[in-house]
Amino acid sequence: MTREQLLEKYDDIFVINHPFVKHKLTSLRDKNTSTREFRMLVEELGTLIGYEATRDLDTMDIEVETPLEKAMCPVLKGKKLCIVTIMRAGNGLAEGVLKLSPSARVGHVGLYRDPDTKQPVEYYLKMPHSVNERTIIVVDPMLATGNSAIMAIEKMKEMGASDIRFICLFAAPEGIQAFKEAHPDVAMYIGAIDRGLDDHAYIRPGVGDAGDRIYGTR
Repeated sequence: MTREQLLEKYDDIFVINHPFVKHKLTSLRDKNTSTREFRMLVEELGTLIGYEATRDLDTMDIEVETPLEKAMCPVLKGKKLCIVTIMRAGNGLAEGVLKLSPSARVGHVGLYRDPDTKQPVEYYLKMPHSVNERTIIVVDPMLATGNSAIMAIEKMKEMGASDIRFICLFAAPEGIQAFKEAHPDVAMYIGAIDRGLDDHAYIRPGVGDAGDRIYGTR
């Protein structure tokens, strides 16, 4: 399916159309962007897109005493957020979302892509308690085939989670389609939808390997 067909079919795919987001995504694409700057941009984008992904969180009123009088004011309701990072590239994005909610709990799903099968292989899983009672925000900079995100969210659902959102910076139409077929109930917050995948399942034009560019590895 094309970008336009996906956006027409699914009303919970949100492409963040904001000048700051667009500007920072362009800087990420530049092959001359340094590791330090790349890492900072990913974190900043995590905050910007995280803001959109948490727009509808539930609140409740509590009484607060201001210097002038008592007032009923809104605060977040329920258990603290849980940000789940798909390691390792997701870690930088998670730091940005944490700036919105520093007390959020953080879960880690370690996956790597088998170079032959292009399928994810799990090597680590560590989650906070009461996942089933929390809003879960799964983060990964790149959604290529979608297989890693699909597997990570399957793990969350196996633990009883039901309120799950997904954040990524760049996505291929092929990955979005696979993701929504597997998890039609999970809203997606995306920086940009790119042209598609190449023969090596890399997003084009994309940014290359986001993990390598965040950590300065090859």
